[in-house]
Amino acid sequence: MSRTTTMTVRLSGPLSEFVAANVGEDGAYENVSEYIRDLIRRDRERVEREAFDRLKAELTLAFAAPEASYEPLTPADVIARNRT
Repeated sequence: MSRTTTMTVRLSGPLSEFVAANVGEDGAYENVSEYIRDLIRRDRERVEREAFDRLKAELTLAFAAPEASYEPLTPADVIARNRT
């Protein structure tokens, strides 16, 4: 079950003007809450995409490594290595 949290954000000057330009009849959003939710969703997607890209880059390097560079590990070896 998700919970709803109410947050207060204070903006002034150029930031406030920028938000106002994106909300209402002339903007892409009906209200500030809709705008903020969209920004948060996009930021979450960006963070997830960056994490995926880092993983993909690591896997690309791993698959490009010569077979001789691999060493067999037991589950206990992996656990011990990750504890240090």
